[in-house]
Amino acid sequence: MTIVWTDLWKLLLAAALGGVIGLEREAKHRPAGLRTNLFICMGAAMFTLLSDQIAGQHTGDHTRIAAQIIPGIGFIGAGSIIHARGDLVTGITSASTLFVVASVGMAIGGGMYITAIFATGLVLIFLSLLGLGERFLNLKLMVHCYEVSGRNADDIKHQINGLLEPLHSMMQNVQVAPTPQHVRVRFECEGTRKRQAHIIKLLRESGAFDSVAALGPVQAE
Repeated sequence: MTIVWTDLWKLLLAAALGGVIGLEREAKHRPAGLRTNLFICMGAAMFTLLSDQIAGQHTGDHTRIAAQIIPGIGFIGAGSIIHARGDLVTGITSASTLFVVASVGMAIGGGMYITAIFATGLVLIFLSLLGLGERFLNLKLMVHCYEVSGRNADDIKHQINGLLEPLHSMMQNVQVAPTPQHVRVRFECEGTRKRQAHIIKLLRESGAFDSVAALGPVQAE
């Protein structure tokens, strides 16, 4: 009975730690969010427990099942990586996080509680602070979405291209939506944080549009 309660405690701890990391991912609207990280962490802990206990009952290799967790997580991680457009690849951070979350679950399944908790804390710190550092130091290329409105779609695109030309930037993924009052043009641009701030400033100061809105980053990592 003591062994059973210990196993249940391990699964609960795995769910809690995976859920904490998942909440951080969910708050940033990443494809691998709360449920994905929670289930992967708990599943890795469960497979580690099964690997040990089944092998103990049948005198087999105690690492046989657990060893298959790594290629399994690699398959799931590959599914979260998206080659969006041009040279832009997103989801690598999410895939890497899943890899680490699985290792946290395996550590819990193996009874290494302090190691698992410490690793979870490091993951949260790195996801938060390193992302802020990349943006502050102007190192990270991001794709931002903008929406402007005016009387004519061709005129709007002509004006935007004129503003972007000195910056050597181009409109991407352009969408046009006519309304009874005006035409809305939504587009994306790639650049660093400072470049994005400069683009929205140029759009708002041009006076050529009825309205200008910055819709934020597109699937940033």
